[in-house]
Amino acid sequence: MSSLSRELVFLILQFLDEEKFKETVHKLEQESGFFFNMKYFEDEVHSGNWDEVEKYLSGFTKVDDNRYSMKIFFEIRKQKYLEALDKHDRSKAVEILVKDLKVFATFNEELFKEITQLLTLENFRENEQLSKYGDTKSARAIMLVELKKLIEANPLFRDKLQFPHLKNSRLRTLINQSLNWQHQLCKNPRPNPDIKTLFVDHTCGQPNGARAPSPANNPLLGSLPKAGGFPPLGAHGPFQPTPAPVPTPLWMSNPSTVTHPAVSGGPIGLGAPSIPAALKHPRTPPTNPSVDYPSGDSEHVAKRGRPMGISDEVNLPVNVLPVTFPGHGHSQAFNAPDDLPKTLVRNLTQGSSPMSMDFHPVQQTLLLVGTNVGDIGLWEVGSKQKLVSRNFKVWDIGACSVPLQAALAKDPGVSVNRIIWSPDGSLFGVAYSRHIVQIYSYHGGDDVRQHLEIDAHAGGVNDLAFSHPNKQLCVITCGDDKTIKVWDATNGTKQYTFEGHEDAVYSVCPHYKENIQFIFSTALDGKIKAWLYDNLGSRVDYDAPGRWCTTMAYSADGTRLFSCGTSKDGDSYIVEWNESEGAVKRTYQGFRKRSLGVVQFDTTKNRFLAAGDDFSIKFWDMDNIQLLTILDAEGGLPGLPASPRIRFNKDGTLLAVSANENSIKILANSDGLRLLRTFDNLSYDASRASESVTKPAINSISAAAAAAAATSAGLADRGASVVAIAGMNGDARNMGDVKPRLAEETNDKSKIWKLTEINETSQCRSLRLQENLRITKISRLIYTNSGNAILALASNAIHFLWKWQRNDRNSSGKATATVSPQLWQPTSGILMTNDVADTNPEEAVPCFALSKNDSYVMSASGGKISLFNMMTFKTMTTFMPPPPAATFLAFHPQDNNIIAIGMDDSTIQIYNVRVDEVKSKLKGHSKRITGLAFSHVLNVLVSSGADAQLCVWSSDGWEKQKSRFLQVPAGRTSTGQSDTRVQFHQDQTHFLVVHETQLAIYEATKLDCVKQWVQREAAAPISHATFSCDSLLVYASFLDATVCVFSAANLRLRCRINPTAYLPASVSNSNVHPLVIAAHPQEPNQFALGLSDGGVCVFEPLESEGKWGVPPPVENGSASSVPATPSVGPSGSDQPQR
Repeated sequence: MSSLSRELVFLILQFLDEEKFKETVHKLEQESGFFFNMKYFEDEVHSGNWDEVEKYLSGFTKVDDNRYSMKIFFEIRKQKYLEALDKHDRSKAVEILVKDLKVFATFNEELFKEITQLLTLENFRENEQLSKYGDTKSARAIMLVELKKLIEANPLFRDKLQFPHLKNSRLRTLINQSLNWQHQLCKNPRPNPDIKTLFVDHTCGQPNGARAPSPANNPLLGSLPKAGGFPPLGAHGPFQPTPAPVPTPLWMSNPSTVTHPAVSGGPIGLGAPSIPAALKHPRTPPTNPSVDYPSGDSEHVAKRGRPMGISDEVNLPVNVLPVTFPGHGHSQAFNAPDDLPKTLVRNLTQGSSPMSMDFHPVQQTLLLVGTNVGDIGLWEVGSKQKLVSRNFKVWDIGACSVPLQAALAKDPGVSVNRIIWSPDGSLFGVAYSRHIVQIYSYHGGDDVRQHLEIDAHAGGVNDLAFSHPNKQLCVITCGDDKTIKVWDATNGTKQYTFEGHEDAVYSVCPHYKENIQFIFSTALDGKIKAWLYDNLGSRVDYDAPGRWCTTMAYSADGTRLFSCGTSKDGDSYIVEWNESEGAVKRTYQGFRKRSLGVVQFDTTKNRFLAAGDDFSIKFWDMDNIQLLTILDAEGGLPGLPASPRIRFNKDGTLLAVSANENSIKILANSDGLRLLRTFDNLSYDASRASESVTKPAINSISAAAAAAAATSAGLADRGASVVAIAGMNGDARNMGDVKPRLAEETNDKSKIWKLTEINETSQCRSLRLQENLRITKISRLIYTNSGNAILALASNAIHFLWKWQRNDRNSSGKATATVSPQLWQPTSGILMTNDVADTNPEEAVPCFALSKNDSYVMSASGGKISLFNMMTFKTMTTFMPPPPAATFLAFHPQDNNIIAIGMDDSTIQIYNVRVDEVKSKLKGHSKRITGLAFSHVLNVLVSSGADAQLCVWSSDGWEKQKSRFLQVPAGRTSTGQSDTRVQFHQDQTHFLVVHETQLAIYEATKLDCVKQWVQREAAAPISHATFSCDSLLVYASFLDATVCVFSAANLRLRCRINPTAYLPASVSNSNVHPLVIAAHPQEPNQFALGLSDGGVCVFEPLESEGKWGVPPPVENGSASSVPATPSVGPSGSDQPQR
């Protein structure tokens, strides 16, 4: 069979599994012999279905193929024989002996005789070799361990134990692409073709009945315009399985080339299989579930339901609402050498030679520096100020080990080997050349405090990293004592020690693939090993190019692995690894023949590599092995005794480079120049406002111990470029396109701060969207994730969609207040109207949630929940008729097939759309559910209700973790029926709570209220509020028609928009007011209001202002409890240089 035919079988296997044709799947596996499904095999063995076990095996091997196969069949038949004896079923045992076991007599007649003699014993355990035989269940489990080792060692199973890594519904995708291609050839293509059959080629009906030429025989085909697109295939149209978990790299599951010391290829025997070696060196990591097939719900649902599911991606190139896909392709804005940071903008004098540097993950102009004499410095690059300078000292010498005390007494000299921020920037760690690691907490400005001191290793601590195994922030260290250790970042408790290297461990690189957390380590003998967070030893053992000092780093999106190493002879290498094979994929060229020191490297975005070498900085495009460009930073870079140390900031706009004379050079690209220019302007403004020039205040950031940020620390700096933020209307947004927000301008204390009041239309940009006579009042409002449309749900159960077009006045095609959008409808003229059953929609509680790709909206207005296609407005399906009625909807951030549905009977139902089944029913509220929000970092669901209660639920097992009632200030009472809404901050650990009486920020793990703003008792209630897309602002609307803008870091008011600024004089004094507010997904300063008269208004500040007011000054330098997180984006490598 050809390789393509073989691949087609895999596609069919994936399709069958997604459609729940379980028996057919395994029949095809057996008949084709291409993929041995270990999970299915294990299940059948555990169940004792011996006939099916042997039948399945027969598709891959026969008894006499080789010694491994013989032993596999012998162990199975022996177990079947012993179970019959254990049940005292002598006739069955004799039948097995004659039919199944006699074949082995040819190879070992003595063994067959011994097996036969078991029939004469009352209990076969009287045989010495079988004396430890337990019950049937344990015996099968022990045998299965041996069988798995034999199968993995058997060359006939090579390359058949790993299912290819396919995107979900790959066969459907290929068919969709074929249909689109066929549609492009139609002479009269329809905008929204309706596919009815796959049995013949598609054509849009033509008047003369002519057919389009086949693409195969039309040599003139060029670039064809796409006239329309097909909805993805599926029994019900939109539903498709969710993306499969990314299979663990073979580095972690061991390639088939690795030998099997635990597997005996020797003679078969009577005794029970031995398992100690298998436990020490399992072939498949115990935390890695066996790969069955990429299926969105195969782990949860055994039964075959209706073949439905919502895809996380659009398979079609054509869509009414374009979808933006983040990735590491060349379409990024960071495009050419011109965008590399190469303009020298700052020279900082550190005082001693820099050994390690790291930019803050949030405030990207804050630079940490560790030096060769143990000093640490914290620089504000923008203002050129050294905020913190600390000399090395042991905090508690009495708590140190005797060897450390002796070493320091003999020679007090200490160097910094590594300095690094935690993922959220609330901590930073320093690894020293003598035993010790010190962890500091950072509270903004120059406020640095001692947090932990750990006597970590005997000898030097060579590297340090932060990670989040088991959702808990940890510190990972490695040292001269040949070990890697994992410590609790909160209390310093040691959690793991990894031993196995035969030389000093030089670097660590933590990472994860889906739910598999692991650590790469390198040693000075050139060995690379990989570890899971267990005590079962290293999973791989490879040689690094150079075989000496090597560091490893992932690209910003975590998909590409690189290493940089220097040999003892001075030869340096940067390579990209093929993780699936554990082999070098490409080696980059351009290093000096004999480097003058250990070369250090870094990555930025998903595009460039940089290294310090030969008195210069060298750059490569990740996809090209040839040198891209070389910079000397206007001279003065070191060559001896070490090459320049380099470090990018998170967005790749700044590059720090160590230079001669104990200095650091800062290079910038155009965005970096703009970032630094804000500091220059602020200093200038401050000097004009005061007779003495005062230094700019530095924005304070989180001091919260909530350390979970985007991902584990190994991925934090190179974290995925997309961070999901759950919207107040139940959507899960992608933040990959959020425009960078420059650091907030600082406030000189000599100025008198004043609240910005907007009273007239000329003081901001506002636009009232085209209205429809059917619109009554706006109940729900949301921007599409692409940012080019607004979707509203009116109180009469009808949806309305306004789309902005790309034109000369609006080149981006994004939503804006300067250009009017089109009230969009498909050519069919149908409306998206919710089922209202026997209820009055005006009295119902409406809710909706938008899929991540903008293709579908799930909505309810008191009746059944409806699923609409946003391209055609067609109702794809309806489900869950009341009672109870749905009152809030939220998609699971990792699985679009799972939705959380808040009900008016106070329950929350976790519903799997694909199989049409309620998986869990959560009970904890006493009144209807009014808000739901997922955190993909903490793996929790936060709910709020009309009972003013907050609950936190685990999204793994759906158990309730914590609950708390809102803190209502003394003297204030809540009506008890008010809506309480929740929305996660971009850091995914804090969330906004909106109630008619207050705004509050809560920390999700402890449910502590860290910030609160309470409306005055006589003032108008809050109608709605939301974070801006970057979580730096909170927009709030009130029933008196005012809109307030708060700084999210401290919930302090910075701007108020009065109704006279956007309501006509004829209605400004009437009872028209905002009911809902929505924030643009990429423009932090744009929001929209849904009004009680059916109007929708879009707001932006004046272009001359660029922002909503000025933040109030921070009193007494106090830091916020909530991170003021700026724009989301990928960053440079987390792996530093020494």
